[in-house]
Amino acid sequence: MSNLSRSAAGIRLLKYALLSVISLIILVPFYWMVSSSLKTFQHVLSFPPQWIPNPLHWSNYADLFVKQPFHLYLFNSLYIAAAVTAGTCVLAALAGYAFAKIAFPWKNAIFLTLLSSMMIPTEVTTIPLFTWLSKVGLVDTHFPLIVPPMLGAGGMFGVFLCRQFFLGIPSDLDEAAKIDGCTPWKTFYRIMLPLATPAMATLSILTFLHSWNEFFEPLVYLNSSKLYTIPLALSLFTSDSGTEWHLVMAASVVATVPLLTVFFFAQKKFIEGIAMTGLK
Repeated sequence: MSNLSRSAAGIRLLKYALLSVISLIILVPFYWMVSSSLKTFQHVLSFPPQWIPNPLHWSNYADLFVKQPFHLYLFNSLYIAAAVTAGTCVLAALAGYAFAKIAFPWKNAIFLTLLSSMMIPTEVTTIPLFTWLSKVGLVDTHFPLIVPPMLGAGGMFGVFLCRQFFLGIPSDLDEAAKIDGCTPWKTFYRIMLPLATPAMATLSILTFLHSWNEFFEPLVYLNSSKLYTIPLALSLFTSDSGTEWHLVMAASVVATVPLLTVFFFAQKKFIEGIAMTGLK
């Protein structure tokens, strides 16, 4: 083996070792969460820490659904995240295609204006939006958690992502579709949209993740506990006597499973979409 090959092998080994160490550091909190979810309350707070629970208390997961209607919170989070994801992807794909491939007056100016809305913090618009929604009777419903996120900064990020992806698709495809008699709508959903699957997968995962973990907006708009989402429901395990950390950890494990499932099945398209977005 030449010196150059040995040097390359040494660098590769060093990279793998470094990545392994970083991965272990990242996985430690996840391991502690799973481990704590199988302990009693006393063992969670014991010192020195008990890294391997003994015995295993699988009953913590059953207690989640006994002490609180956790299945209802799971359903609320799931359908809200799914609705926001579906709506954001549809609107972002349509708007992104229009800004990338369709010529109309003031296109770039409108896009930059909409893009600038991403710089406005959510906290700035919360009070006027809450005032308007309270007047029309939509506070303490799931409407503020579904429709505004589609049209806010998250939706605009999706438009930007899709626009950048569509810009990377050769315009020859549009011209060929026009020659074959396709309208802009047929060109979009028959040709462009199937090609944008990686971008749609990326946007779906990011939107689902953000909506699933959202805490601030449910805290502001929801009053009835039956409408709570999982992040807000975690606060129900805290009382004047303290926080039931073993149940909080068990609930966190349950809340993490859907996210891992979505990413596991879409990781290939997700990575491909991140790598290809913005290429021309």
